[in-house]
Amino acid sequence: MTGLSTSPADELEPVDVVGELELATEIIRELRLGYIERRDKINGDVGSYRLGDRSDRELESAGWQDEFERWDDVQEESDEDSSANLSAGKTERVGGLQTWRLVGCVFLPFASGYYLSYLFRTINTLIAGPLSREFHLDAANLGLLTSVYLLFFGGVQIPIGMLLDRFGPRRVQGVLLIVAAAGAALFGASGGFVTLLIARAMIGIGVAAALMAGLKAIVMWFPRERIALVNGYMVMMGALGALSATAPAEWLLKYAGWRGLFELLAVAALATAVLIVVAVPEKARAVVAGTAPVTLRMIYTDRRFWRIAPLSSVCIGSAWALQGLWAAPWLSDVEGLDRESLIRELFIIGLGLCVGAVFLGTLATRLRQRGIGADKLFAIVAVLFVGAEIVLITRLPVPSLLPWFVVSLVGAATVLSYAMIAEYFPIELAARANGSLNLLHFAWGFAVQFGIGLILQQWPAEGGHYPVIAYQTAFGVNAAVQLVASGWFVTPWVWSQIGHVKKAAGRRGATNDGLVKANARELVATVFVVRWVPAVVNDSSVERSLAGY
Repeated sequence: MTGLSTSPADELEPVDVVGELELATEIIRELRLGYIERRDKINGDVGSYRLGDRSDRELESAGWQDEFERWDDVQEESDEDSSANLSAGKTERVGGLQTWRLVGCVFLPFASGYYLSYLFRTINTLIAGPLSREFHLDAANLGLLTSVYLLFFGGVQIPIGMLLDRFGPRRVQGVLLIVAAAGAALFGASGGFVTLLIARAMIGIGVAAALMAGLKAIVMWFPRERIALVNGYMVMMGALGALSATAPAEWLLKYAGWRGLFELLAVAALATAVLIVVAVPEKARAVVAGTAPVTLRMIYTDRRFWRIAPLSSVCIGSAWALQGLWAAPWLSDVEGLDRESLIRELFIIGLGLCVGAVFLGTLATRLRQRGIGADKLFAIVAVLFVGAEIVLITRLPVPSLLPWFVVSLVGAATVLSYAMIAEYFPIELAARANGSLNLLHFAWGFAVQFGIGLILQQWPAEGGHYPVIAYQTAFGVNAAVQLVASGWFVTPWVWSQIGHVKKAAGRRGATNDGLVKANARELVATVFVVRWVPAVVNDSSVERSLAGY
């Protein structure tokens, strides 16, 4: 320091060492805060800027956080109250009608039609024995007779969707149920296999709009946040039809025979058609001016549709096919159950469909309120389904009723896939979108019912029973397809996670660069404080130089 020269003219007042230290400390603090802010921006972490973040003092002092939390609480309470009101039947007004009127004049008439639809779909598993004995049907013919319902049911889904969007559910469902009544009457009077096929096809066409009309009415009359829950109740009513096709139908079968049973079903279908036409109100369909025409191309070119469609079709279609026909032969041929035990287990399996519809609908509604989409719940259901089939195929030491209960529960997963479709497409496209998905459901259901029959035919029947290996092979092929569809469903999610990892790695690299620069500046300031401030205390010439500087 002796090299520094001074003159009287350069002499200045002594430097305030404490003030300089405080200034240096403030500089270091500002550098740290600036680094933290830049790090958050580089990482894309908006946590310190996100509304409602407890750590953001600025927002808390402005009172924004509490306002947004109160708004979220009000929204959640509103959704919960709406669901509770619907469950309790409270007289809240929705779309100009009180809730009880919506239930009585909209929900119940269409639910009655869907009840009959499911009863027709699953009744063949009960009358398979009498039909096979009277008309000498083998497994392939029985599978064809049962699956022709699904073939024609699915084949008219898109035209019916167009009719529903144009004329409304009331008119379309009322007319088609009359066709179903005629088909049921013809089935009961049939004298040959061909006549049975024609009658079964008429029934399939006649009840093809049962679910679609109900879903369309739900979308038209009920608020969006209730759709999954009301869909669950709708599917539950259909499940009651599957339940009725067990012990109650067995009781009628003993007294009236299968022909008399179908005559009763014809009368019920006609009565339901009259109920829908008389009780259901009409609702004006809004026409949005200036919008592009709604076409099926909008559905079949939508990536979201093709993400859910394969898995939904192979899972739900398989569940319908297995419960609708092949559950009874499996329980009889593989498990060796007698008639009484068979009916009892079919009844419990039908309960699984009822419970699953309400459970999945309610759970999807609750999860939606917490920001969890129905697609995640559907993926879990698909995994459970494949697991249940593996248990059946490998014949693990588990009561067969448990995996079959899961199979029937998966049949109610339409409440999830239809809720997802309702989120993807506008109301004016709802029926066609659901119809497009339903087409795939029933097409796969037809393939499974008929395909299992063809596979079973490859093994000789002994005493009217097919060997276990035949069922294991048929069910195994079906489960393999479901695994492929599951992989397709999760692929977008996997790629998104890989993308997030790459972005996070890039952000960490950018953060490290920012950290180095900030630390360098902080180091310079620290060196200044540590090395030069003590010199200021001991050397007056340095004091004067620094003060002049």
